[in-house]
Amino acid sequence: MADTVEFSAPDFPRDVTAKDRTITLRLLQSADADALVEFARALPAHDLLFLLRDIRNPKVVAAWIEQVERGQIRSIVALEAGRIVGCTALARDKLSWSPHVGDIRMLISPDMRGTGFGRILAQECLALAMADGVTKLTVRLTPDQGAALKVFEDLGFLPEALLRDHVCDAAGEFHDIAIMALNLQRQGGLKELYGMG
Repeated sequence: MADTVEFSAPDFPRDVTAKDRTITLRLLQSADADALVEFARALPAHDLLFLLRDIRNPKVVAAWIEQVERGQIRSIVALEAGRIVGCTALARDKLSWSPHVGDIRMLISPDMRGTGFGRILAQECLALAMADGVTKLTVRLTPDQGAALKVFEDLGFLPEALLRDHVCDAAGEFHDIAIMALNLQRQGGLKELYGMG
């Protein structure tokens, strides 16, 4: 039987640099509720379509924070000069048939795009997932989110499904959702096989 590799969770809070911008990463706290709603309301509505719920609604954010406090979701907020510029969620249902699967949700302020910050946040989610013993990760995106698709492809995620006309926006228009996945056990085995650590 192969030895199990233990990963430690990243330390928070800590600063990271994306191009010439310094961002503070820390775990989501209940005091972040209003700022999170404000952040979500400032995003283009299209950016929110892949989420299961509309986080512009304070009740949805309150439920999210409650799930964080119960340990069902691990979330990171990213702040620049005290303002939220990004957030992540690693959602996992330990009582389901898929307790080994984590679902990544990630949002980034439009003014942070193109800085490499999205890749940093995605890597932070991977680190949390590995520390929590997750063996498969999924991410939902709209197919037109080319930069986000590229970030996850570069991290080893592969397309698994395209759900046609899966979400309906406020104007009544339907949009497709792409689902990508990464099997961390398989990925780790391939890296070991090819001497990549």
